[in-house]
Amino acid sequence: MENILLVLNIILAIILVLLVLMQKSEGGALGIGVSQENFMFSRTAGNFMTKATAIIATLFIVCSLGLTIISRADLAPTSSVLDTVEQETEDTPEIPENNN
Repeated sequence: MENILLVLNIILAIILVLLVLMQKSEGGALGIGVSQENFMFSRTAGNFMTKATAIIATLFIVCSLGLTIISRADLAPTSSVLDTVEQETEDTPEIPENNN
């Protein structure tokens, strides 16, 4: 099940990147060079692309959460790094003092 979700997550990520790259930018360099006719025709295509991007992004997030929940059971409890440092310091020999 985890492998299926992982492959699905990768496919959704690729589709999401492609959808975002295919969209036209709405900034338009602060409105410089944007004509009214380009604005009218790109509205319907942008509306579909925006909805498709929102749907794919939602599926990607749900799939990522599902992967996290499934893989959480595989995680073993770990100890703190400070615990291992304290254990190592107890085993180290003391440096002899210089008797001059």
